[in-house]
Amino acid sequence: MTVSENAYAKSGVDVEAGYEVVSRIKKHVAKTERLGVLGALGGFGGSFDLSVLDVKEPVLISGTDGVGTKLQLAIEFNRHESIGIDCVAMCVNDIIAAGAEPLYFLDYIAIGKTKPEKLEHVIAGVAEGCVQAGAALIGGETAEHPGVMPEDDYDIAGFAVGIAEKSQLIDGEKNVQVGDVLIGLPSSGIHSNGYSLVRKVFADVDKSEVLPELGKPLIDELLTPTKIYVKELLPSIHEHKIKGIAHITGGGFDENLPRMFGNDLTAEITEGSWEILPIFKLLEKVGKIKHEEMYQIFNMGLGMVLAVAPDEVENVLSDLTEAKIIGKMVERKDKAVIIK
Repeated sequence: MTVSENAYAKSGVDVEAGYEVVSRIKKHVAKTERLGVLGALGGFGGSFDLSVLDVKEPVLISGTDGVGTKLQLAIEFNRHESIGIDCVAMCVNDIIAAGAEPLYFLDYIAIGKTKPEKLEHVIAGVAEGCVQAGAALIGGETAEHPGVMPEDDYDIAGFAVGIAEKSQLIDGEKNVQVGDVLIGLPSSGIHSNGYSLVRKVFADVDKSEVLPELGKPLIDELLTPTKIYVKELLPSIHEHKIKGIAHITGGGFDENLPRMFGNDLTAEITEGSWEILPIFKLLEKVGKIKHEEMYQIFNMGLGMVLAVAPDEVENVLSDLTEAKIIGKMVERKDKAVIIK
């Protein structure tokens, strides 16, 4: 070991552990390779060759996000396998909502102390999310923060870039109109939003106990990874069947649905047209949360909502086997979103 390495180690940064992380994750990163990737992991920047893609008028769409305080549950229970999937999902689901196909992803992890086995679990999850999204993991950064973060703490954020033909971009504000049908795609659970409230509601509940309402331990439900919708939606997007897409994230229905249509419209949603998952009923009950407020916070069992012309509904439903008709667009009423 050199003098400089020894000095750095004494400051709390384990350079050798960092090298081990890179060695451990290469096999996971290799699973995400796709057309366009240039070079190998470990360079100063990730490279992607757009010229090999068959896109005439390319538009790049980018997105960045993290997983919020859901991460605290992963740390508390030492379960890190799915957090990386969540990070990828939060980015690529935003990108697909714009009509773009994700191309590549980069992650950033800040950690108190580098523990190679733990980081391998996290990054293996990132790689799995990239596989589900069809995106390449072309780079990332792990930053050790001794003296700033507790040894067992870490945070993760990600950045994704996607591509679309200019004519393929989904502009719901311009195209969604009265009479369009709203189609909901089921979520896998809470996804990665609202966890500050979730953790507060269940603070005194034994999360390892099997709850009858769920049929499994609460922690299994809370750490269920966010569903990635990319491969499911791409065929309908490429065939111009979808006029608007809303990714139901933080702010629930009230904040996210209006982002896909103009100020002269209202989304009229019919409750009961899809399954409200048991975890949301449990949250409402234990947390004594008003029913209407649940829609302002959580996805309530729907991770994506699409606006589709009436004559395309059957075609879209045939592409999306678990999708449900959940409502329609009407002329503007008192609110942008009405739950009937």
